[in-house]
Amino acid sequence: MNSLAGILQSVLVMAQQAAQHQAAQPKATPLTVIWQHITTLDVVEALTFISFGVVCLFYGWRIFKILVTICFALLGLLVAIWANDQFVHGSVIWLAMICILFFAVLSVPLMHWGVSLLGSVSGGILTAGATMALGLNDQRLLLAGGLVGLVAGGMISFIVFKIAVILFTSLGGSGLVVVGLLAVLHHNVDPKQLETFVFGYRWFLPVMVMVPMTFGIVLQYRFIKTAQDWSV
Repeated sequence: MNSLAGILQSVLVMAQQAAQHQAAQPKATPLTVIWQHITTLDVVEALTFISFGVVCLFYGWRIFKILVTICFALLGLLVAIWANDQFVHGSVIWLAMICILFFAVLSVPLMHWGVSLLGSVSGGILTAGATMALGLNDQRLLLAGGLVGLVAGGMISFIVFKIAVILFTSLGGSGLVVVGLLAVLHHNVDPKQLETFVFGYRWFLPVMVMVPMTFGIVLQYRFIKTAQDWSV
C-alpha cells in the first residue's frame, strides 16, 4: 500500500510540475507538446511504449475493456488534480486514489458509452492530424478539422460498436509505437536534425501515425471476423 501511494505521489508531482511548466511557457502547439514528451522519454520507457503499443495495435480488440478502464482511471486522476488545485489546496494523494477508483468502477456499467466516446475522440484526432498534414496549422482550422472528425467518429461509433473498438485501439497503439520510435531515434541520432525534420515536414508525424494504424485496423478487423468467442 505504501509503495502504491509512493508511485501515485510521484505521478501526481510530475503532472503538477508539467502543468506549472506549461503555464509558465507561451502557448504551445500540439506538435511542440508531443515533441516535448518525446524528448523526456529514456530508452527503457520508449521500448515500453513500443511494446504496449504493438499489443494495442494488433490485439486491442481483446483487451479493449481494460484499456477503457485505464482511460477512465486517468480521467479520474486529472479530475482529482483539477479539484485539488481549485478547491482543496492540500494533499492530493487520497483524493486522487478515490477519484481513480471511482472512475475505474464507473467504466464497467458505462463501457459501451466509453468505447463510443473514445472512438469519437479518435476520429477528431485523425481529422486534426490530417488538417495539420495539409499545412493548415492555424489553431481555428485545427479545431474545425478536429470537430468534424469528432462528430463523424461519434456517429459511426454509436452505430457500429466494433468500429469504435478497432479505431481507438489502433490509433492509441500506433501513437504509442510512433512516440517510442521517435524517442529511441532521439537518443541514437542527432536530436537537432530529427527535430528539424519533424517540424520542417508537418505531414511527417501524422503519416507516421496513420500508416501503422491502418495495418492495425485491417488486422483487427480480420481477427474479429474469424473470432467465434469475441463479444462486446
